[in-house]
Amino acid sequence: MPQPADDEALDAALRELGIPPRPVGPIPPKPPLPATAAAASGVSAGESPVTRAHASRSAPEDPAPGVPRAHAARPDPASPAAGVPRAHAARPDPANRPHSDPATRPTPESHAESRWARTALGIYIAVLTLIAIWPVPVDSGAGPLIRAITRVLPVVTHARLEFGANILLFVPLGALLAVILARRYLVVPIAFVTTVGIESVQALALDRRVPSVMDIIANVTGACLGLLLVGLVEWWRSRPQRP
Repeated sequence: MPQPADDEALDAALRELGIPPRPVGPIPPKPPLPATAAAASGVSAGESPVTRAHASRSAPEDPAPGVPRAHAARPDPASPAAGVPRAHAARPDPANRPHSDPATRPTPESHAESRWARTALGIYIAVLTLIAIWPVPVDSGAGPLIRAITRVLPVVTHARLEFGANILLFVPLGALLAVILARRYLVVPIAFVTTVGIESVQALALDRRVPSVMDIIANVTGACLGLLLVGLVEWWRSRPQRP
């Protein structure tokens, strides 16, 4: 702590430089602002601006009169999210609007076709099961007819007739599945699994039935033709009618 003699020497040096001497004693406090200046600045008498800023920052906004604070702080669910334009927030999700397109909206005719196709598919599966598990080849009694056809048309051999018959056998399966299923890409896998199952049963359980890879190819081809046939019919129906 400096001594009084040092303070007097410092004051003398300040006076030589033209600087007023330091005040002696405690620094007096600043006078309070007048009432008009305090009202204009928003600071009350005896209140510092720093205290006023902290008070305004920490004080929450009062809710609407007559509304509890918990309800007033709850956000409105109908209002859009922050940062999202109102047009985008109010736009419904297309995935939550089933059958919004009139072209894909189900009609009574489509429901009737689906019911008819399900009934026909049940009958077809019963007939196909009988043909698949028949102990002997289904064309064993048609030998004379096949020989007569080959004599008239030598190009049409027994193997080619059998291949064509296997194609025609699976055309109804592809067409009916195309009418029933909404995901038509499943038609070909279902047909493939069906024909592989039939050939496997014939190889394991039926001695007089001969499984063949050509039968699998012919059956899958027939299912593809049935699917294509349904697509062509639907395209024909959807064409604009000319006046």
